[in-house]
Amino acid sequence: MSYPYLSDVVKALTGLDVALPLATFGLMVACATLAAAACLRAELRRLHLAGRIGNARRRVTAKDGTTSWLEMAPQDIVPNMAVAVLVAGIVGARLFHILEHTDSFMAAPWDMVFSRSGLSIFGGLILGTITGVIFVRRWNLPARPLCDAIAPAMMLGYAIGRIGCQISGDGDWGSAADMALKPEWLPTWLWAQTYDNNVIGELIAAPGVYPTPMYETAMGLACFGVLWALRRHPFKTGWLFSVYLLMAGAERLLIEQIRVNPVLDFGAIHATQAEMIAVTLIGLGAAGIAMLGRRPKSGLATG
Repeated sequence: MSYPYLSDVVKALTGLDVALPLATFGLMVACATLAAAACLRAELRRLHLAGRIGNARRRVTAKDGTTSWLEMAPQDIVPNMAVAVLVAGIVGARLFHILEHTDSFMAAPWDMVFSRSGLSIFGGLILGTITGVIFVRRWNLPARPLCDAIAPAMMLGYAIGRIGCQISGDGDWGSAADMALKPEWLPTWLWAQTYDNNVIGELIAAPGVYPTPMYETAMGLACFGVLWALRRHPFKTGWLFSVYLLMAGAERLLIEQIRVNPVLDFGAIHATQAEMIAVTLIGLGAAGIAMLGRRPKSGLATG
């Protein structure tokens, strides 16, 4: 069963029909943003107190034309950065989804632009990351230590955001579930769901499809736990973000095997957009780990 709006959740829990037209997906994205921001603030505060990241500084111009430096602790810029990254992420997610479904876009462009479903997580990740880097550079903060600090936060936000996909039934589910492969000990709802009342109005035949958002939430939380445990690593700056890239790519490449996405052809490459991006992330992450997985000469962590 899906609950596209908060009113659906209230009715399921209490039986009351209350007019609460708030989209559950949007609410979970907001929760994901708040959780990721809190995680990032905590890590930046730790790194700032340890002296590994200095104050955020940017030049400002007064009304009389004079310039000066505005300076603050790095964790204090997180709220504004979170808003900027969130907006860019939504735009990127929609843009990449359109690029992946150009035929549908050409047939009904406005319907696709303003649809309540159809977002590419990788599109949001890429454009959101670019926006975050620009924001960080504007405040004259070092990019690599910031990338390390934000890696656990990004994974946590991803995991929580996928809960919104599951609750609303936004179409990010898997392919038709093969019940013959289901382990006997596993509950049916963990193997197949029909997502009745989903936000896009699609009817799914029984026994249903793989509930991939649930799997991604579980894997995302597990990856977050690993990244959080490794955040005090003794390796060079950028190593933890490389681990994040590797894990994010591997997680998505794995889940793509039971999802249905348009397959694209680029010469000899025959894969979905998500698979190609996932392989790229895995390659970048592996290269970063190999290059940065050495202790600094001082023997102190710089990440």
